[in-house]
Amino acid sequence: MSERGMQELALLLLTALANAPRHGYAIAQEVRAITDGRVVPRTGALYGALDRLLDEGLITVEREEVVSGRARRTFALTAVGRERLAAEADRLAATAREVRRRLAAGGAAAPA
Repeated sequence: MSERGMQELALLLLTALANAPRHGYAIAQEVRAITDGRVVPRTGALYGALDRLLDEGLITVEREEVVSGRARRTFALTAVGRERLAAEADRLAATAREVRRRLAAGGAAAPA
């Protein structure tokens, strides 16, 4: 696993799949809900990120079907994806704790 943090969209997509498999449109809606509308993934970015997560083995295609003449894939989090998401949550929580610690320390502004 990389020491570098996960990109926000990847984190949000994995989070959207953490409690249930979903198809692309439902994932986009879940991301919107998770972020209170702050992030609304565009179709190209959404499917590009899903393809990368598939390539990394973090998600899998659980089901493929045709709905109204269009292909629909339902994605699910893999065990590796769940572990990676948990590790990323821990990393972000540690960073947030350090931010709060430094803010609480207050004091004079650091020299420029």
